[in-house]
Amino acid sequence: MATDTKTTCPYCGVGCGVIASVGDAGTVSVRGDPDHPANFGRLCSKGSALAETIDLEGRVLTPEIAGKPAGWDEALDLVAARFGETIAEHGPDSVAFYVSGQLLTEDYYVANKLMKGFIGSANIDTNSRLCMASSVAGHRRAFGSDTVPGCYEDLELADLIVLTGSNLAWCHPVLYQRIAAAKVARPAMKIVVIDPRRTMTCDIADLHLAIAADGDVALFNGLLAHLAGSPALDQSYIAAHTQGFADAFAAASQTMAELIEATGLPAMQIRQFFQLFETTERVVTCYSQGVNQSSGGSDKVNAIINCHLATGRIGRPGMGPFSLTGQPNAMGGRETGGLANMLAAHMALENPEHRERVKRFWQSPVIADRPGLKAVEMFQAVADGRIKALWIMSTNPVVSMPDADAVKAAIAACPFVVVSDIMRDTDTTRLAHVLLPATGWGEKDGTVTNSERRISRQRAFLPAPGEARPDWWQLAEVGRRLGFAEAFSYAAPAEIFAEHAALSGFENDGSRDFDIGAHGAIDAAGFAALTPFQWPQPSGVEPQDTRFFADGRFYHADGKARFVAVDAAVPLRVTETHPLVLNTGRVRDHWHTLTRTGKSARLSGHLAEPFAEIHPDDASRLGIRDADLVEIDSPTGSVIVRALLTPRQARGGLFVPMHWTDAFAARARIDTLVPSLTDPVSGQPALKHVAVSARRFAAASYGFAVSTVKPQNLDTPYWALAKANGGWRVELAFETPLDDLEAWCRIHFALPAEAESLGYSDRMSGDARIAFFLGEQLLLALFVASQPVAVSRNWAIGQLSEPHADSRTRFAVVAGRPGAGRADPGATVCSCFSVGVNQIVSAVRAGCGTVEAIGATLSAGTNCGSCRAEIRGIIDGCQVAAAE
Repeated sequence: MATDTKTTCPYCGVGCGVIASVGDAGTVSVRGDPDHPANFGRLCSKGSALAETIDLEGRVLTPEIAGKPAGWDEALDLVAARFGETIAEHGPDSVAFYVSGQLLTEDYYVANKLMKGFIGSANIDTNSRLCMASSVAGHRRAFGSDTVPGCYEDLELADLIVLTGSNLAWCHPVLYQRIAAAKVARPAMKIVVIDPRRTMTCDIADLHLAIAADGDVALFNGLLAHLAGSPALDQSYIAAHTQGFADAFAAASQTMAELIEATGLPAMQIRQFFQLFETTERVVTCYSQGVNQSSGGSDKVNAIINCHLATGRIGRPGMGPFSLTGQPNAMGGRETGGLANMLAAHMALENPEHRERVKRFWQSPVIADRPGLKAVEMFQAVADGRIKALWIMSTNPVVSMPDADAVKAAIAACPFVVVSDIMRDTDTTRLAHVLLPATGWGEKDGTVTNSERRISRQRAFLPAPGEARPDWWQLAEVGRRLGFAEAFSYAAPAEIFAEHAALSGFENDGSRDFDIGAHGAIDAAGFAALTPFQWPQPSGVEPQDTRFFADGRFYHADGKARFVAVDAAVPLRVTETHPLVLNTGRVRDHWHTLTRTGKSARLSGHLAEPFAEIHPDDASRLGIRDADLVEIDSPTGSVIVRALLTPRQARGGLFVPMHWTDAFAARARIDTLVPSLTDPVSGQPALKHVAVSARRFAAASYGFAVSTVKPQNLDTPYWALAKANGGWRVELAFETPLDDLEAWCRIHFALPAEAESLGYSDRMSGDARIAFFLGEQLLLALFVASQPVAVSRNWAIGQLSEPHADSRTRFAVVAGRPGAGRADPGATVCSCFSVGVNQIVSAVRAGCGTVEAIGATLSAGTNCGSCRAEIRGIIDGCQVAAAE
């Protein structure tokens, strides 16, 4: 009989509830929790595939020193000794922690307490700096606190939703589905999408504004100026509850010609947007990485907030600015002071009263009295030797940081590097002097906070493998060894959560936004039974879902919000040598640097290799054809990715995903192209506006392979591998012709000597095919051509699981096409149910003329719904073809 555990998804900031079921044989399945208020049972493709990512392949299972196994005492003694010696000789600012939104709140709390209260430095920062720091800065400037005013219910109550810098359909699919369902129920609801690309989110948009890169401040400044002359301006609210409107309005003034130039939008669309915002009372403006990841990200956030303050549309049902967090516990990190410029419990590091309060609560010997180094600054300090001991937890900065090659070199040269991770071989763990095995999702126990301030339990339902230990335990053990045993004597995460909650309520009395003091005395049983709740939840107050600021009370000293005057000027970053604007981001089915989702064949079925979206006009000018390889350069690096020609991408720009690493592709770490340019207020890097050049990569030949074993030591200029059902799929490109195809295969795919080969080559066309069999099993099939290989990938992958006992089926493999009566599903469209494009086309031709009909026939689009826009596009394409 299966055992069910209610836990929380470890992916995006939606914070979906998950029920994990463990069967008698140890098998795990997952489903959405119908009782969780974030998702009400819905899961996206990534969440649905969680059970496919929890195997132990590639896990680090024991501590390692210099790449060799060690005991925990030996490893932790070394960590404490090296950190202690470094602090004694060079001071507390010579050490640093770089942590992650993948950590649980309890991990974050212990890390922040150790660094700021006992080591005495604020050199602790998080990869949330790369995604949410501008939102934090904007909130603090406007509200006096890092407060998200609203809740998810507002998305369903709003009459106008503005989605800016947010591909919600792919990056927050469950929220997208909640909005889509609300729009079906209330067709009068309007949705505006502001994005340089026509993303899949535009499928439900009434208006898409294809804004120029970094044109957001100009657009929202223009909106503020428009609102100032309209009946929507709430002058009484402005007078009673805000300061700074006159300065913000003065900064917002611009002509329509200037606005058109700055945004790249036609006047008609600008006026249409302004009119919608003016005449709709219940407006929610959702923003995410497209706003935050900018050298002017904080100003973008405040330009948005200014418009809501000017109309008084904040803190009431169905209205307000809404920051959508990227990581599962970015909010928890902010609550515990995980950013270098913040204190625990949303207290201010720059406030001496707050510092004294935290120090007194912790009974710590010191307290950091100035901001530490933000992420980009931190790795620059590692590079120049100011930081001599570094502990990296649950993140992969060699891939995710800007100027990633420089970050790699800095870590490699650092005298002492500790990495806590679950995976043995990542771009960052390879550089560790000490590697510590952490627990992963399914093994971790604690809490996370989602984008609407809802705290949920992440519960363990699997035993910790090998010698893996929680991050909080590792930190506490080092704290004890540094001489702080009493302060770090935690036996379980419930104790840490209780202390965190108690600190939030300590001397608060409503003066601070973050207060969960009601849980300050929680015990192990109460923690085990804790159900999702939204903060604040002060001691003595009944639990309830709340919005902030409806009463007009903010957290600046005078209780008023601040309009922030922001400059709409956009720096021109393209040059003659680098004339294209690079935009980076996420794809639907993958997460961060593939260490988790890269384990799922199903999630790799949709987009299995790194790519660049290019407008067909730009591609034609550059001599790039669809599926060509493209070399993209910037002053800091270069990558090679596959060309995807699409009018969804604006002219003059490229979009490349952030996920691929040196473990999955030859040269695809996209952040090697991104300079270390940051927002001066938040310290967040500008990942959405990078000057690059692009050209066709001239390969001598191209290859595609399916294999039962993972290839090793590939020596080609381009390769990209992904998990496939029954093995691996590999894309290849060769600079010179392969003289001996069979020998090359046997070297790189570890084929047994007794494997039989079957193949052919055509010297005239340059095509070659070879397959290796052992008994009835296909071990490897490699297809080589002078052009990108035109073989059905899904059909070829399926042959790894098929018997090949006779020559007919073996020749079909070499031919690269199914035999008579064998269906080819085509490229994957729906990852949840592994439905391919050919299956959808067949269903359309059989009479399925709507997305709903396709869902009823094939199930495609009926789970997370992220593929519905693609399905609709296929239907439309079939109908156009039929009409012709």
